[in-house]
Amino acid sequence: MTGDRELSWDGCVNVRDLSGLGRVRPGAVVRMEAPTRLSEAGWATAWAYGVRTVVDLRDSDEREPDRAPRPAGITTVHAPLDPIGTPFYEHWKNIDHLSSPLYFPAMLAEHPEPVVAAVRAIAHAAPGCVVFHCAGGKDRTGLLALVLLRLAGASPEEIIADYLLTYDRMKPRYDELGARDQLAAVTELLATRNTTIEASLTSTITSLTMPDFLLGNGLSETELDVLRARLAS
Repeated sequence: MTGDRELSWDGCVNVRDLSGLGRVRPGAVVRMEAPTRLSEAGWATAWAYGVRTVVDLRDSDEREPDRAPRPAGITTVHAPLDPIGTPFYEHWKNIDHLSSPLYFPAMLAEHPEPVVAAVRAIAHAAPGCVVFHCAGGKDRTGLLALVLLRLAGASPEEIIADYLLTYDRMKPRYDELGARDQLAAVTELLATRNTTIEASLTSTITSLTMPDFLLGNGLSETELDVLRARLAS
């Protein structure tokens, strides 16, 4: 499934193009973990790939200095996705630390604004490839990828397979931290709720109506046209 979507940018382990999923063209959008570990060579490779905008989904308290400077021509846009300080955030922090797809439907229903703001940042980005990321490139990144891929007509099977790749790609990082296997941890958590990763994602995907979700939560028709052109032109 991954083919040429897998990207090798020195310093990071979880970098892939969303091309070939639905109608997404190569070089439009790339998902990854936080790019703070990219080396100078890694940033040079990203630049050569066409990256001109990085959309950071993390909260300001999570941001760390880059190990190597970003090319001057790359713009970084901050679009925090977690609604920190809300009852929603406190509720889900106690359930899954917002680290599983279990919270996706509630997030889209109760706090669509930050999701649409991140989508808008991609739509309004300068010409070139757009990278979006959170910390590990799994859940906040996964939720935004799900929204974009749903708009682009990707199948539930494609979206789920793409989400699951991150568990394998990020395993070396979790091992470094001495953390337990995240796929096992999330699988066990969802089992206590009588569901699975696949079933949870499928429920979110099939209930998300596009482009109604975006238009109903503030994205304009013009922005929608720009976003579609960016993804599929």
